[in-house]
Amino acid sequence: MLSNAKLIRDTTLSTGRERPSDSSNDAATLSDPNLEKWDGLPSDEDPPKTFRDLGVLESLCEACDSLGYTKPTPIQAQSIPLALQGRDLIGLAETGSGKTAAFVLPILQALMNKPQPLHSLILAPTRELAQQISQVVEALGALISVRCALLIGGIDMISQSIALGKKPHVVVATPGRLLDHLENTKGFSLRQLKYLVLDEADRLLDLDFGPILDKLLKVLPKRTTYLFSATMSSKVESLQRASLSNPVRVEASTKRQTVSTLLQSYIFIPQKYKDIHLVHMLYERAGQTAIIFTRTINDTQRVSIMLRALGFSAIPIHGQLSQSARLAALNKFRARSRNLLIATDVASRGLDIPSVDLVLNYDLPHDSKTYIHRVGRTARAGKSGIAISFVTQYDIELWLRIEKALSRKFDEHKVIKEEVMVFSERVGDAQRVAALEMKNLHDRRGTPGATLRHKRNGKRSRDDMDQDEG
Repeated sequence: MLSNAKLIRDTTLSTGRERPSDSSNDAATLSDPNLEKWDGLPSDEDPPKTFRDLGVLESLCEACDSLGYTKPTPIQAQSIPLALQGRDLIGLAETGSGKTAAFVLPILQALMNKPQPLHSLILAPTRELAQQISQVVEALGALISVRCALLIGGIDMISQSIALGKKPHVVVATPGRLLDHLENTKGFSLRQLKYLVLDEADRLLDLDFGPILDKLLKVLPKRTTYLFSATMSSKVESLQRASLSNPVRVEASTKRQTVSTLLQSYIFIPQKYKDIHLVHMLYERAGQTAIIFTRTINDTQRVSIMLRALGFSAIPIHGQLSQSARLAALNKFRARSRNLLIATDVASRGLDIPSVDLVLNYDLPHDSKTYIHRVGRTARAGKSGIAISFVTQYDIELWLRIEKALSRKFDEHKVIKEEVMVFSERVGDAQRVAALEMKNLHDRRGTPGATLRHKRNGKRSRDDMDQDEG
């Protein structure tokens, strides 16, 4: 929260308060003593209660009110005043923290003060996140007639070129598709750009966008830059050094954790009975909405087919699907025409999917950070939720590492074995149906793993990179 606020810095901000840097848990400050760190408001000031208190203009406050943004989140309360001063920012915040509005509002306010086309560029790692950001830009900018262009793979470049020809104020893009337009779309240039946002910077670098980002940064003019990331890794720090000028670092929280309204547990089961336990659990919670996370595209597709064969309303989402199919899957799940979303980690981060009752880790994630992002799909905005993880005999060490990283022991979810095994015959039949359909899919298209990464001169194509590694 905003209590125990402190300001760590080398030069004085407008508050005039200084405190020596405590770099024991601050990797960026360790390596860069000139990096200012802003952890909140001075302790003798009341935290802002509205966006108006932060200095946001009235027309934008009205847009916030219409969208139900009644009170600034911690990352918004810390970032927006500094952004309105024209500072470069490094924002460390988890998904669901409200960081999109934290950088969109200052950009729109600067645009209102000095209107111009191609004023701002926002880069995101995945198509869904880019689309979600563009929707926020359009919603917050509706009262001031902001034009926003979305540049992502999987959509015809000609229609995007037409949108760019209308001189939008804000461009939201994935890096690969943006570079394609800079190289191939006549008349498109970012020479007059005033603001650059790198959202989910750690994710951008995880997806190997580094070389493309290097090319983009070389052609962009001097501008105000915001870098938002869940973690401050060495790669992100290098990107910060290359793209930001005298930035201030703000953090919404200093420790990765899950919300108190989330009930978390695990179930220890033999590997060969995972499908039977999954079906038993879904029958126990019939009618609830759930996201079931798997590790591979193949399992995502297989589990979805198996569950549909058993009469469940399930739909898969993963990086191998076309853009239209992925958006259709999300929209059906949001509209509750499908109540089970079977997903790789393409859905674990950055996507706003409201009203999820249950998150099931069919396969455990590889690290605690991904675990937090997955279970964060439920218990959002103060609501309660349930997260259950399947732990097999092969997952014990991984599960213990996750518990250790989160500094807690989770309760075991108890089941009665005889009740579970009642489903074994029906699940066996559905598994055979799924195996046959998967074989037919592989025969027609090749395995998902083989077709996930299209190649261009031995490398992943730009259009393929902005899907997701999931």
